[in-house]
Amino acid sequence: MKAVFVLLRSLTYGSLFVALLLVLVPARVLEWSGITRPAGMGVAQWAGGTIAMGGAALAVWCVLTFWLVGRGTPAPFDAPRRLVVSGPYRWVRNPMYLGAVAALMGAALYYGSVALAGYGVLFFALAHVFVRAYEEPTLRRTFGAAFEAYRHHVGRWLPRAHDRTRGERTRHKEVKPTCR
Repeated sequence: MKAVFVLLRSLTYGSLFVALLLVLVPARVLEWSGITRPAGMGVAQWAGGTIAMGGAALAVWCVLTFWLVGRGTPAPFDAPRRLVVSGPYRWVRNPMYLGAVAALMGAALYYGSVALAGYGVLFFALAHVFVRAYEEPTLRRTFGAAFEAYRHHVGRWLPRAHDRTRGERTRHKEVKPTCR
């Protein structure tokens, strides 16, 4: 029953995040810039739609991984109880934000909106500041050496092709730190 409650919280917080930052704000940006839905489906619309759906799928995968592995939600005030290093977190430390940015940039391509692309860039910049100023220090305090080991092996935004110290490939290597 507790797992179901955590799932419901995850879906609620994830839905609110998506509704506000990935639907409501972008809709206002499009409205303010005078952009309307394209009349037809060209290459840009197919590519943009594919990128947006891929980004959304990545974000959903992250929410489910937080629930299944971390026993928590994406919300900072109800974060996972365990350090999540599997699923999409195996390759980068912040795939949920990358999924959101991909969804925004895909929508920008779909609509041909420079303003929406600008919002995507702003979203990424603010996510980067939030990650550096809040998330990483909080993870360091909460998980200590386990987070440091994970941080050392897995890139913040880009996958690492090689281990920094040994030159070994770690892109697909599962980091299994011990967690509190």
